Parts: sequence; structure tokens; C-alpha cells
Amino acid sequence: VLLHLLRAGYFLHKKELTCSNGGLSSFPVRTIYFESPSAFTETNSFTYDAAQTYDLQLDIIRQDFKSGLEALLKANPIRAIFLGVRIGDPTAVGQEQFSPSSPGWPPFMRVNPILDWSYRDVWAFLLTCKVKYCSLYDQGYTSIGSIHDTVPNALLSVNNTSSSKEKLFKPAYLLSDGRLERAGRVKKNASVKNDRDSDSHKHEVLLASVIAVGDEILSGTVEDQLGLSLCKKLASVGWSVHQTSVIRNDIDSVSEEVDRQRSICDMVFIYGGVGPLHSDVTLAGVAKAFGVRLAPDEEFEEYLRHLISEQCTGDRNEMAQLPEGITELLHHEKLSVPLIKCRNVIVLAATNTEELEKEWECLTELTKLGGSTSLVELYASRRLMTSLTDVEVAEPLNKLGLEFPDIYLGCYRKSRQGPIIICFKGKDNARIDSAVQALRKRFKEAFEPILIITWTLTSPRADKMRLSQNLVESPSGDHFIVHWCYELFPGERLESKTPPSSSSSYYRKKPKSFMVFRQEDPEGKSGSYTEDTGDLCIFVGILRLGDRVSWP
Repeated sequence: VLLHLLRAGYFLHKKELTCSNGGLSSFPVRTIYFESPSAFTETNSFTYDAAQTYDLQLDIIRQDFKSGLEALLKANPIRAIFLGVRIGDPTAVGQEQFSPSSPGWPPFMRVNPILDWSYRDVWAFLLTCKVKYCSLYDQGYTSIGSIHDTVPNALLSVNNTSSSKEKLFKPAYLLSDGRLERAGRVKKNASVKNDRDSDSHKHEVLLASVIAVGDEILSGTVEDQLGLSLCKKLASVGWSVHQTSVIRNDIDSVSEEVDRQRSICDMVFIYGGVGPLHSDVTLAGVAKAFGVRLAPDEEFEEYLRHLISEQCTGDRNEMAQLPEGITELLHHEKLSVPLIKCRNVIVLAATNTEELEKEWECLTELTKLGGSTSLVELYASRRLMTSLTDVEVAEPLNKLGLEFPDIYLGCYRKSRQGPIIICFKGKDNARIDSAVQALRKRFKEAFEPILIITWTLTSPRADKMRLSQNLVESPSGDHFIVHWCYELFPGERLESKTPPSSSSSYYRKKPKSFMVFRQEDPEGKSGSYTEDTGDLCIFVGILRLGDRVSWP
């Protein structure tokens, strides 16, 4: 397309100068071709045939793009280079029709005549003008890279009823949704993880990575609360967090980190840098990591227009640009706009822990995160506390780690002079118990389990009314208040302003049921009812509330 537009422009320019109606005998614009050993033979053949047909001055470069340009511009100074970049291409982010080369590159002006052209525009031009194009496009290829990362677009596959096992594909111009142009740009040898079998993968460790994007976090202006909360939530459903990282607001930095983590982890969670501002580069970075472009998503734009219709101007909402061909919108009635999932990367829009709580609740309902308890076993943990010194416990713990390689051993102190707390974490309760016993046996009574701390909240009626509740800490660090409901029978008198019936004497016999409240303040005086108890299992305290009695 670019070649024919430039030839037509040059012809019109010459016609104005010479007032001649003759044809175009030569085209003086030099053409650069980066020849690669991984290029399709059809691509090379088409390029050389076109150069001969249109008498092009072809400069063939067999180096990488940057080194090749440096050598070329050093030998032949060039002020501007025409490119066939279109909006949504991974390299098009931030470019305009005229854009200077990026810092660190040879200085030249990038000219992008077809920057605003769509996939449909390209094929309308080629078919209407009846110009030749690479034969690969007739074989189902819609975006052509190297032989290592390009396959026919599966959306153009044809049901083959013949005896031949060879797959057939429709030509590229029949692709109905141009946003899926790059759906064939995947690695042929990429391993695809099969759905997990609930029996054979019970002890499998699912890895997650958490990426925060924001210069304000790196500068210390804003404290990142979401990363800590997200790690706790992942641990509560049996996932292991491989790494957390904070990345600056830079497309390349985000792309490199996402690309690295998505190849290592089962799921990557990224937040920050989502929106219409110049610093909101997260989606562009995700797109570049997958080698796709950003393209308008009509469905997502409808949600945005419904949400911020008065702020939507022009024909295109920049916030509705999503990674093309890999984006799945996760809809939930509690969310005003759907969550964004790009294969194994989840893009979170939350800016505080309350918003994260809502998104997480919806996410666990919509994805396998919510059903992970049926896929893998949750983590179990034990904690021991000792007043021994670091030196005394170092060697025994090292040996214990070799003896129990499947158990995670963590050590920390809450203060420099405080006791050492040792955490045993794994997915096999029996193995954890064995490891705990092995360590306690070595030091006999030096280690004590962390179980009960007594908290007492006084009130004017505390001497007459007492109700025991349990303050509970989960292995991931969340705190809950467990409210035990007791069955009451006639007997000892229990004073209360609001008894369950007109009878005046009751006694407590046994627990009947309980309710769980998430602790909302450090003193445990307030909490909100929750059904999401996560990995709640370790009782670390007792609350005595004397100012009220809650009946079942």
C-alpha cells in the first residue's frame, strides 16, 4: 500500500512540474529491505519481484533493524523514512504522522502516511486497485512476521471434507473482524498448558506474579497497598506468588516485565497505569509483550460511553484501545466496566483496597481462581516461636530444609529484640506436622506454637456479661473475628436486655454455630461480616466483649 501511494504521489508531483501525461518511468525513492534468515521465502520472492517490476532502488540490509539503520545513515545521510506503521501496531504507540526517531536511535523523521488506516482500508485499496500482494495472504496469513512466530489465522480455517489432512484457509481479505489481524502471530513452539486434572494436580503449585506500574510508587509519593493485599488473596486460594515488582510508567519497561513473567507464571496480575493520561501505558505495554497492537474495542467503548458519556469526545475513545486478538472481557453485574484479561495476564483497574476487594470477588467468580480449591489443595501452615538466637537455629533449619524440601520454611521477627517466628508452609498437613515435630524434638521445649493471646475489652457491664469470641489470623496475615453462637437452655440466669424469649434463666451448654467478621481496626472493636474466610485456621487470641450479647 505504502509503495503505491508514494508512486502515485510522485507521479502527480512530476505531472504538475512537466505538464506531461506520460507514465512513470522511474521512482527515485530508495527502498530499504531488512532481509532475515527467518523470513518466509514467499516474502523474499515478492519483495525482489516488486523491486524489479517497479524499478526500485533496493538497499538490502542483513543486520538487526537498529544496527542496519546506523550503518545505512552513516554511509548515506537520510532525513526522513516512510513507514507502513498503522495505529494499533506494537511499534505505533505514541507515533503521529510525523514523529522524530526515538532517543538512542539514529536521527531521522518517521513519516507514517497510513497511520490511521484500518485492516479493512488496506484490503479495500489492494483489491480495488488490483495490485499484487504476497501469496501468503491467500493462504490464511493475515499478519506476516518470521517463520518462528507466524501461522495462518485460525479464524480463516475451512472445514476440509476431503481425505487430505492438510488444513485449508480462506484468504486474508475475508477476515470479518480486522481487530483480529494479528491472531496468527504466535510462537509455533509455545507450550500450551492443558486444563488441570483435579486428582493428578492436587499438589501442584500454581505460580502468580504481581506487577505494579507507577512512578509515584517508585518515588515514595504513594504507598502501594494493593500489592500486599493481592498477595494475601492469592495465598488464600492456594497460589504461590513468584515475584512482585514495581515498574515505571514506560511502555518498554512494562512490556519487558510482562513478557518475562507471563512465560514463567500461570497468571500475571498488573495494576496501575490504566486510563487516558499520558502516563497510562499499561495496556500498550501488555500489547507489546504479546506482539500485538492496540485496537478499538466496540464493546468496551460502549461500557465507557455509558459510564462517562459526557467526557467522551470525537469518534474514537482512546481508553477503549485494547490489545488486539488476545483480550477477553470479564463481565460481572457488580462491575461498571468489565475486567480485562489478556491470555494469562489480568489487568486490574483498582486504585485502592476497597476497589480491589470488589474486583477480586468478581474475578474469583468468573475465573478458575474461584474454583482453585477443586484444582489444587490450599496451603496449610504452622508457626512456632522461640527465644533462641539466629545462630542457634540457623544450622538445624538448614538441615530441616534439606530433609523437607517440599515445605517452605520462613523466619522473621516483629522487632530486633523480639522472638524468632518460624513459619512452616506446604500443601501436605502430615509433612508439615512431621517437620514441626522434628524441629521441636531437636530443641525440646525451646519452640512453642503461636496459639492464644488474651485481649480484654472492658465496658460498664463487663462484670455481669461476658461473651468469648476468637481473634483469628490466617497464614496469609488477614485477621478475622469468629463469633460463636451458643445454644441456651434453662438453668443459670444470664442477664441481658435482649433475651431470646420471655424466660428469665438460661445457661450456656455448647457452641451451635459461628459467624466470621473481617477485622477492620487494630483493636478489633469493629468488623464486617464475610463469607470469604480464605485460609483462616490459626487462633491467636480471644476477645471478650462485655457490652452486648448477640443471639443466634
